[in-house]
Amino acid sequence: MPFSTRPDLNDFHSLREALAREYDLAESPYSFGGREFFFTSVSDSYALLDRITPEEFLRDEQMPYWAEIWPSSLALCSFLCEELQLKGVSAVELGAGVGVVSIVAASRGGKVLATDYSPEALRFIRCNALANAMGIRVERLDWRNVMQPRKFEMVLAADVLYERVNLLPIITAIDQLLESGGSAYIADPRRRMAEQFLELAAENGFSVTAYAREYLGVGKLVSVNIYRLRRGEHG
Repeated sequence: MPFSTRPDLNDFHSLREALAREYDLAESPYSFGGREFFFTSVSDSYALLDRITPEEFLRDEQMPYWAEIWPSSLALCSFLCEELQLKGVSAVELGAGVGVVSIVAASRGGKVLATDYSPEALRFIRCNALANAMGIRVERLDWRNVMQPRKFEMVLAADVLYERVNLLPIITAIDQLLESGGSAYIADPRRRMAEQFLELAAENGFSVTAYAREYLGVGKLVSVNIYRLRRGEHG
């Protein structure tokens, strides 16, 4: 069931304590658009591999990528704050992970639905939304089978172009979720897989504009491309 988060400190502390009993947590401060944020993630996502049964892996090939905060998501957050107007804009994030992009988008006035396939991720999104006093909706979504009836002015995603099998489902999900005249913004750390994604986007009637960004991570500069997809437009 979807829910909205509200800035309730009691809810935050109880959820944070429950997560701390189940995971080794990492806590990270960030600043975007002149505002300070505080995000909780998993300190070692590889440790979560032991939680995945062979049957679950064969069914979904689900890896715990949701548990980390990736440079692409941070670059997309900066881009949203510096380049776009989100006040009153309806937006959905695909593969939201721990909710960083969704929460920053909400802080800019967006009406945000944060989605992820992993039920574990949804708990972290809610925790982080409460910690940052952001009201967002949270739902589970499988981009291979989108059941969400609403359409949105903006679709957001960061670092989702890592498996070839996901490329066409992501294009299809964007097509199903995006309003006429809307834009999708996909951040990617310049993987070669992105080239195939862009070819599929063009084949499915989307025009693409690329924006080059860089994010200074822990000890190194990460180059990120942000791709804007729009239907049947150029430039």
